[in-house]
Amino acid sequence: MPAIADLPRDQVEYLLVDNNSQDQTGQILHQAVEANPQIQLIPLSEAQIQSSYGARNVGIRAARGEFLAFTDADCRPEPQWLSELVKPFADARVGLVAGEIVALPGSSLLEQHADRQDTLSQKHTLAHAFLPYGQTANLGIRRSLLEQVGLFRPYLTTGGDADLCWRVQQQTGCSLHFAEQAIVKHRHRATLKALRSQWHRYGESNQYLHELHNVALMPGLTLGDYLYRLGRWLIKEVPPTGIKMITGQADWVDLLTTPIGLLNVQARSQGQRQAHLPPQAREIPQL
Repeated sequence: MPAIADLPRDQVEYLLVDNNSQDQTGQILHQAVEANPQIQLIPLSEAQIQSSYGARNVGIRAARGEFLAFTDADCRPEPQWLSELVKPFADARVGLVAGEIVALPGSSLLEQHADRQDTLSQKHTLAHAFLPYGQTANLGIRRSLLEQVGLFRPYLTTGGDADLCWRVQQQTGCSLHFAEQAIVKHRHRATLKALRSQWHRYGESNQYLHELHNVALMPGLTLGDYLYRLGRWLIKEVPPTGIKMITGQADWVDLLTTPIGLLNVQARSQGQRQAHLPPQAREIPQL
């Protein structure tokens, strides 16, 4: 297992947290430690709280470094990821660094649609109307700031990355920097069920952040709005796109962009309506 950073090995520790998995993850992690003694690979476990944020808190408490970098088990960091992610911390005013998330190649229609929409890109969260934030699939933070604002809310099921980034910016005055060359790769959802689940979670996140930070709720669409957009798609978009498909200038992704987008908005609206913030999610554990 080669190091996923072009930094000196003695300057990097890799903390891998098993969040009560039911497969062989724990065993695999320990085998990886034995097989790679040249890397500071540290297996950890969070078996009490089933939450990515609870797992990240375990890693934070065990970490010894000045800077912490987060990514997910299904992400593939590029070799220059960490070196590019830590560069902006040379400026003492920078407290958070968000790297870019790039899609792995996908063959399904839904993957291709999400790729064209840059669904995973940090550019969307960095442009948030309330305050910018970075997704924890690719985020760096100064450990010292966590001593001031606390850790992730472990009982929050989604939206914890925004919550932490906003607390840091509001309470410390430190800024968030975008490191575009600090890249991790991630795969888009390939099935309609997985895609709807993703957008449903976006809606839940928005509702939770509304309750925690008074963030504006995302506007929904009425039945009339859906009918109007579908009608416009059939009349205004389908004929010219169909012609382009015949001449090889467009494909099915181009033709179905509008209906897929409407399905995403519907799933997000549903998630927002159905979300109920767990009382425990208001708790912020301290470092």
